[in-house]
Amino acid sequence: MASLKELKGRINSVKSTQKITKAKQMVAAAKLRKAQAAAEAARPYAERLSAVMASLAAKVGGSDSAPRLLAGTGSDERHLLVVVNTDKGLCGGLNANVVKAAKVKARALIAEGKDVTFYLVGKKGRAPIKRDYADRIEQNFDTSTVRDPGFGEAEAIADELIAMYEAGKFDVAHLVYPVFKSALAQDPTVQQLIPVPAPRAEAESSAAEAVVEYEPDEEAILEELLPRYVKTQVFGALLEIAASEQGASMTAMDNATRNAGELINKLTIQYNRSRQAAITTELIEIIAGAEAL
Repeated sequence: MASLKELKGRINSVKSTQKITKAKQMVAAAKLRKAQAAAEAARPYAERLSAVMASLAAKVGGSDSAPRLLAGTGSDERHLLVVVNTDKGLCGGLNANVVKAAKVKARALIAEGKDVTFYLVGKKGRAPIKRDYADRIEQNFDTSTVRDPGFGEAEAIADELIAMYEAGKFDVAHLVYPVFKSALAQDPTVQQLIPVPAPRAEAESSAAEAVVEYEPDEEAILEELLPRYVKTQVFGALLEIAASEQGASMTAMDNATRNAGELINKLTIQYNRSRQAAITTELIEIIAGAEAL
């Protein structure tokens, strides 16, 4: 049984931890509003750009002059998974869920006989993926040196991916990242990034109904828009992971604070019982000694 001194030390230690988790919860709650606003503000632009891409792609998707980012390499044997994780921990199961989604996608592709490699953004996804796919990690992108990764980092990642694609290192790239729903829910999602996905049926039908004249021609516009589309998608993923990190961190720290409070109550009860037992023992010894005299 632990001594009174040990119990008191554990209580003080848990109280100190509780102060830290409470402080981190408040910091995450303060940052969450800004990160959530940035993620939600970027979604309409990304959706509208996707609609424009769908309209243009419907017109030139089958032509020989279609850009390579749209037409593809003609093969889908080599797949690159771009996995976006955080650089910091203490955010619950956020990174584990993203890594799990990436591994599920990787296993499905490997089962189909595809060659799978990884492009890892953020530190927290490296170790768990390296344990299972150490020889398949193509490259890492470090965002830990930047306080808030923004469009500059997204542009650097996109440029690197496009250069790898043009160099023939992969045929298809998939972006794996969490979509922020709320502080309690961040849903991992996998979407094709390169080549730009073909337009959906409803987009094709709406594009066919509209009569639009482009100046310059569609191919020239696509040459400019396709790299911007890739950068926008990567930027959106960085904003989503930032908001998801703060939401998950706030929830995790709130749970940790509650658990610390429950542990303090249990240790306090144990301390009081041990103290009462020690006092009772001393009284019995004093009374026994007095009676012996």
